[in-house]
Amino acid sequence: MRPLLLFFLAFLGYCQIAHSQSYQLTGTVRDELGETIPFASVFLLQATDSVMVKGTSADELGIFLIVDIDPGLYIVQCSYIGKTSQGLPLDIRSDIKIGALIIPEQAEQLDEVVVLSTRPKVERKVDRLVFNVENTVLSQSTSWDILKQTPGVILMQDELQIRNQPAVVYINDRKVQLSPSEVRNLLENYQGQNIKSVEVINNPPAKYDAEGGAVLNIITNKNISLGYKGNISTNYTQGIFPKYNFGTSHFYKTDKLNINASYAYAPRKDFKNSRNRTNFIDDTGIFSRWDTDFDKTNRFETHIGGITVDYTINDRNEINLTSNMQLSPKREYDNFQNTVITNGIGILDSTFTTASFLDERKNNISGDITYKHTFENGNLMVNGHYTAFDLNRTQSASSNYFLPTGDFIRNYSFFTDAVQDIEIITAQVDYSKLFGSVSFETGAKASLINSDSRLQFFTENNGRVFVPGLSDNYLYDENVYAAYISASKDWEKWSIKAGLRAEHTQSSGNSLALSTVNDLEYFELFPSLYVLYTINENHSLAFDYSRKLKRPRYEDLNPFRTFINENVFAEGNPNLVPHFSNNFNLNYTLNQEFFFDFYYRDNGNFISLYTFQDNENQILRDVTMNALKSTSYGFDFNYGKSITNNWYLYSYISIFHEEETFLALESDAFSATNSINGYYIDITNYLTLSKDGTFKGEFGLAYLSGFLLASFDMTETTNLTMGLQKSLWNKRAEISLNFNDILGKANPSYTSRYLNQDNSYSPFEELQNVRLSFTYNFGNFRLEDNKRQLEKAERDRIGSE
Repeated sequence: MRPLLLFFLAFLGYCQIAHSQSYQLTGTVRDELGETIPFASVFLLQATDSVMVKGTSADELGIFLIVDIDPGLYIVQCSYIGKTSQGLPLDIRSDIKIGALIIPEQAEQLDEVVVLSTRPKVERKVDRLVFNVENTVLSQSTSWDILKQTPGVILMQDELQIRNQPAVVYINDRKVQLSPSEVRNLLENYQGQNIKSVEVINNPPAKYDAEGGAVLNIITNKNISLGYKGNISTNYTQGIFPKYNFGTSHFYKTDKLNINASYAYAPRKDFKNSRNRTNFIDDTGIFSRWDTDFDKTNRFETHIGGITVDYTINDRNEINLTSNMQLSPKREYDNFQNTVITNGIGILDSTFTTASFLDERKNNISGDITYKHTFENGNLMVNGHYTAFDLNRTQSASSNYFLPTGDFIRNYSFFTDAVQDIEIITAQVDYSKLFGSVSFETGAKASLINSDSRLQFFTENNGRVFVPGLSDNYLYDENVYAAYISASKDWEKWSIKAGLRAEHTQSSGNSLALSTVNDLEYFELFPSLYVLYTINENHSLAFDYSRKLKRPRYEDLNPFRTFINENVFAEGNPNLVPHFSNNFNLNYTLNQEFFFDFYYRDNGNFISLYTFQDNENQILRDVTMNALKSTSYGFDFNYGKSITNNWYLYSYISIFHEEETFLALESDAFSATNSINGYYIDITNYLTLSKDGTFKGEFGLAYLSGFLLASFDMTETTNLTMGLQKSLWNKRAEISLNFNDILGKANPSYTSRYLNQDNSYSPFEELQNVRLSFTYNFGNFRLEDNKRQLEKAERDRIGSE
């Protein structure tokens, strides 16, 4: 802790750093008689296409203020109770104070001006790529669908990846403390209309946690209209089994109070089939081949809720309360395996079947409280966070073994009872300040994690008998104390941002059954650097670097064995250690339409899940462990262009090399290396199919030539998708129809073949499906696209430039 405090105190005095110039606009809203109109909505629109850039509400005296405006040509306009003023053109190159915006008694409606659907826009900033989706055809999709179509993002086994590494999801610069499957549940039930933009941060700056790779930061909209509005939505998905969900969101705003509440109920039934083959090898070659047909039927019921309360105390102080929950009272897994065992020349040796049933209950509840104080050219923000996670799971499994004649040999049955409780507490303070043309950020964070996992294993062949050797109680505690400093400056053609983060970590893992304790303590520095050179308005070059780490997941540290049957199981590894990576990117941007990225990443002792076959005992086990070394490099290309007024084309191409060297636990050789050269192509067309813009379409094709997954090589996949969206009843309702995996080629196969290892599997999931969605808006729905942003514009500006 001492070196961390010395680091923090040493840098608190460092203040001379840089920031880009922006301006403010102020004025008054009045009616035709000259009376002020309190709480009217005021909008700043792009002069080129009338798309809203910023918005605010007038105060009780009709006075409004819009800050953080980049230089450029704009139109300012105001609205109150369905009436709008004439647009006032402005060339903003300095702070401007205008007279009055007049709202006449008879005026045109505002909805067609402000909520104008346009194309998605990509822009390069010094430390991130910003994908603007507000009021685009994408905003009618779910948040999950938007992230899948964000530049540089690839969906791999239900996990969002950037440059072949799992992405960490943030919402308004706050990390989402959920597992990948829970993140998907949350975002599939979070409407895309709430999203202003998605920031793709390949090398997160010092402000972000050192743990994790690239960041997907979702920026939500501001709610600039007073009063109440809400919506209800539902969708029906037909795969092998039908699935549906229902959701509702409600928004209420006054001049000081802003409340947003949402709820979704998502029952679903999923089917997954997997065909597995393991060739057990001795000195003569393959002596036994196991072919398994594995059917999994899962039934889930999930309740997802959230509430956000913002209260503006005065012009300089505000407070935010946020709470989210995912409650899954019913999660059932009904599994059946049929395994055929043949000898090396293909003669049937024996068969066995395994039927298993898992009953699971899982809850994840979190809460945040944030206080923000704004002062001249800066702000101070204090945040506290709490997450409580609990999991209860029981498993009953029974295997029956048969001779080639079909005669019964024996039965093996077992029962497990597992419980996991995780508690996460964080406290964070962030300070930002402008010193002339310089931007300065600093802050500190403490994270306290406590995990308690218990597993009881019983055999059931002679009654229920407890097996101590396969049972355990694993306690894990982790404390992380961090501090950071960051500085940025813009010159005429240069933008530079540099930062340093320090983290001191203490962790302890205690296996009560094994009577072993693994303690770990380390202090590490994580520098970051971003340089952007704008050659002219059409060309720019950028370079960035950062050092990161990835800590083991709590469940991976548990030394438990989770059995599918007595020959196939997964086990944890309490000896896992964090891995550190160094990330380099070189970028070139042409006309803000063509984005060229070259990257290299030294992943160090990367943590992966490896599958090993024990040929002597004919066992297949999954083990999470550190690689000996891992590297990644490649080239990414993004391009987006309006071909016509009604057709926007987006394309993403990635060419990559992945290489991983790991311990060959079940082989005579010390290590093995797996590598792959591959490419990914994504082409998506966004179409406006009607003159009034109420009928839209989307048509896309994604192709992945192959991939590396620890010791496995993944085969190619192709995903052809199509979507249609129609606005109804003067935009009060929205209906959409989406088709996924039209060609039926989105499911890959996996093969691990090296030294004396030879196993493969081919999963078949319900990727081919049709989804019908419907949303109905009520209240002040015309401005529904604007939801309050938890992090204000000052923070957005300082953190992005």
